[in-house]
Amino acid sequence: MDSLIAASARALAAGDALGALKRVALRDDPPALALRGIAMAQLGEYARARELLQRSGRGFGAHEALARARCIVAEAEVALAMRDFGGSPRSLAAALATLESHNDYANALQARLIAIRRFLLIGRLEEAETALARLDTRGLPPSLATIADLSSAEIALRSLRMNSARLALARAQEAAENAGVPALLAEVAEARTVLSRPAARRVFPDGEQELRLDDVAALWASDTLIIDACRRGLGSGAEWQSLARRPVLFTLARALAEAWPGDVDRETLIARAFRSRHPDESHKARLRVEMGRLRALVKPLAHIEASAQGFVLKPLDNRAVAVLVPPIDGDQASLVALLSDGAAWSSSALAMALGTSQRTVQRALIELEATGRVRSIGRARTCRWLSAPLTRFTTILLLPTLLPLA
Repeated sequence: MDSLIAASARALAAGDALGALKRVALRDDPPALALRGIAMAQLGEYARARELLQRSGRGFGAHEALARARCIVAEAEVALAMRDFGGSPRSLAAALATLESHNDYANALQARLIAIRRFLLIGRLEEAETALARLDTRGLPPSLATIADLSSAEIALRSLRMNSARLALARAQEAAENAGVPALLAEVAEARTVLSRPAARRVFPDGEQELRLDDVAALWASDTLIIDACRRGLGSGAEWQSLARRPVLFTLARALAEAWPGDVDRETLIARAFRSRHPDESHKARLRVEMGRLRALVKPLAHIEASAQGFVLKPLDNRAVAVLVPPIDGDQASLVALLSDGAAWSSSALAMALGTSQRTVQRALIELEATGRVRSIGRARTCRWLSAPLTRFTTILLLPTLLPLA
């Protein structure tokens, strides 16, 4: 390794992208191309960074498998920053095997952390937590330790394990200070602000109350029967029943909970669940069927009884009832939550993260764009969607696929 390459690599490790470029900007040999690509990624020029890294990977010979593997890992991290989930994870896995076979453990850990962060972005929290638990974090470089602790903190926050989240954030802060990289320090600072922002709203008959994550965790730790519009389900303590794929049942459960301890008349339930202003006998018959299904689902937690006018919710063991709604209004709250990180997402990446069809996401984005809540850049295959970060609220509870609450 010549002196300019070594100096450029040291500058990149310290977060000085411009200093790194000054040393290799005019060189086209594969090592210089790789460093230029990483520097451009640190400056936010992801498309150019990916092009340079691909050129660098092609430039290394057959006997330079280690260097090519490092380029693949760097390219995978750029793809993560671009919210491009279309590539096969097998190439990253192959690069990881090469790095470990050459005893390059630092870059191997980087590859594992990229895979973990990808799992987090697409909502596969159980896989992210399993992969993170397998990491040997002893002796990690401070920059990698920061990323590992931030990943651990996000898993804990999204599963409402607040003590674990605070410990992970404290470790991330210490590691970021040891690394001395401004971008990492800013990322940790932003993660810590999540604790102090409203995360949900509790609805009462005469108003609502903003709740922080600590408040939400305390509510779940009680025996209150909670109808959760953030995750589309209901539960109490360790009991949880998801209704995310049963919107009619969730609408009925929410209507009953909002009226508790009173009842809800049949006409109101039909209007909310079936969106019909002129109910007939077929709607009433369908309401009876759906109520029967809802009764069976909530039986471990509550009874649903018929009243003179409609139906009433009766929680077991004299539990209180709470209705949690997102901190932001609208049916596209989870979509806005994903976009609130300030990154540019493709509609296909959003569809993968939300577990829905790309066409459904595109329709929702068009509606949000019409109201000024998101904006698009580029066209056709290069179209990306952006939203300004939501500085007043944390949207952590709206992100897809939460772990079951313990």
